[in-house]
Amino acid sequence: MPTDTQPARRGPRLLARVLAPLLAALALVLTPSTLVPGAGAGTAEAVSVCQGRPTRTLSFATGELRLYRTRHYVCAVTVARNPGARRPMAVSLQPRGGRPAVRAGRFDRQAGPVTVHALNRCVRASGSVAGRGASTGWILC
Repeated sequence: MPTDTQPARRGPRLLARVLAPLLAALALVLTPSTLVPGAGAGTAEAVSVCQGRPTRTLSFATGELRLYRTRHYVCAVTVARNPGARRPMAVSLQPRGGRPAVRAGRFDRQAGPVTVHALNRCVRASGSVAGRGASTGWILC
């Protein structure tokens, strides 16, 4: 047999079951876009394809070679100065004592990313866009 307290307990549970999703949706809508990563990113420079912090940027006539580093890994990407038609692009990243990781082909915006394990190791990188490029010696030692 139902008692007098059961209808009183059902009301707050039903109210909580309905209000919780509504409040969560409202919080997502009212959250500023600066707090949500990737929201409002209008340029390619705003969001990186590599993990880690930017370490070096080497500019050349037709683009730039960007290097990023975490504690264990180094990542590189070659970005064209003027994205558009497909053209030959390449990026290479080699840890000392290891094989190079290479990404080459015909791309319209960027070549890469390539990532290598480089904990306590130097690396060298190179990148090119349409035959013009840049390279480093052993860096990030």
